[in-house]
Amino acid sequence: MPTPFNLTPGEYSLLKKLRTPWAIQDFLETLPINFEPEGDTCLSPRRVLRERRAHCMEGAMLAALALRIQGEQPLVVDLTAAPHDQDHVITVFRRHGLWGAISKTNHSVLRYREPIFRTIRELALSFFHEYTDPIGRKTLRSYSAPVNLARFDKKGWMTSEEDVWYIPQLLSEVRHYPLLTRPHLATLRRADPLEIAAGKLTAWKKKK
Repeated sequence: MPTPFNLTPGEYSLLKKLRTPWAIQDFLETLPINFEPEGDTCLSPRRVLRERRAHCMEGAMLAALALRIQGEQPLVVDLTAAPHDQDHVITVFRRHGLWGAISKTNHSVLRYREPIFRTIRELALSFFHEYTDPIGRKTLRSYSAPVNLARFDKKGWMTSEEDVWYIPQLLSEVRHYPLLTRPHLATLRRADPLEIAAGKLTAWKKKK
């Protein structure tokens, strides 16, 4: 009997065991961060499992696939930052009508969110105060509507041996919703030194 989504029996068995969003998050925490030593990557879930590394986009896709195996929609949301900072991608899910998020990050912030938010906007705003640059400027600016990765099934995004750049490309093009107005931007307080220090804590160290 064929394994769903063209996964190998081993891949499917591993992901099938991740029955809850928090189990998926726990599994992502075991994967070293992908520092992309050979250059930029956008690894498919198959390659993430094989190479045992992931950055936020790659972790979001793997989490979305794991949720899909449990019968849920594979939904991701793009969080966009000011031009001098980096964007972030999360996998979103619902429990009892409320939204939560699975998040792959190397830092002590921008992590898992419990499903307690009524809207995607509320969920995105929960990342705002922690989303800072190295000198404490708050940089989160907008969020996208959830994108269902099933739209890429014909391209083979779950098992591709090639980088799946078409997914982040679409995420950059879909409609985004601003979180702040210009008056808000003019009055933002910078994070204090303790918050900045906490944001610099990392789970994985880059090899020299």
